[in-house]
Amino acid sequence: MKKRVLIYKGFERFWHWMQAILIFFLIFTGFEIHGSYTFLGFKDAVKYHNLAAYLFLLLTMFAIFWHLTTGEYKQYIPTLKNIKAQLDFYLFGIFKNAPHPTKKTLLSKLNPLQRITYFGLKIILIPTSIISGILYMMYRYPTRHGIEAINIDSLEIIAIIHTASAFLMVTFIIMHLYLITTGDTITSNLKAMLTGYEEIEDDKLHPEIK
Repeated sequence: MKKRVLIYKGFERFWHWMQAILIFFLIFTGFEIHGSYTFLGFKDAVKYHNLAAYLFLLLTMFAIFWHLTTGEYKQYIPTLKNIKAQLDFYLFGIFKNAPHPTKKTLLSKLNPLQRITYFGLKIILIPTSIISGILYMMYRYPTRHGIEAINIDSLEIIAIIHTASAFLMVTFIIMHLYLITTGDTITSNLKAMLTGYEEIEDDKLHPEIK
């Protein structure tokens, strides 16, 4: 028997959608800066890219604070339990209408593969993008001591790292858009992130849920 439960809290949904908007905008303006196309114009693309970057940094700081104070960071701690079953489901079972090998609960919103993916995203990819972006701006804008103050002699390595991070982010987005459709129905995961509510097995609920 299933029960409708508030899985994603208000800030969690706000953070998710604001992060998505900012990432899409950063990618859009970033590739224009690289000359992939012309829409805003180089000068405006740089200006709006930097503005979005500052907003993304601010949002990330709030998200880190929220995750630490609420304990939600535990959702992303990787586990190897059921990881083979989850991988088999995505590769084969999903095409045979097999049941999900793991069940979503209030204390375990992510399956093992999602935990590993989001852990890498939040601990490696996003910090790399932010740090390389900050170094890029420090190089681009006049400072008292210049980039040599942090022992970086060339913009090239920073640009490569930042661009590589962007391509990895695009790859993640493509995977994420696909995985959205792998819930109980094609739209159930999307609806859950919009409303916060999702139907989960009653016997899997946290004991505090009545």
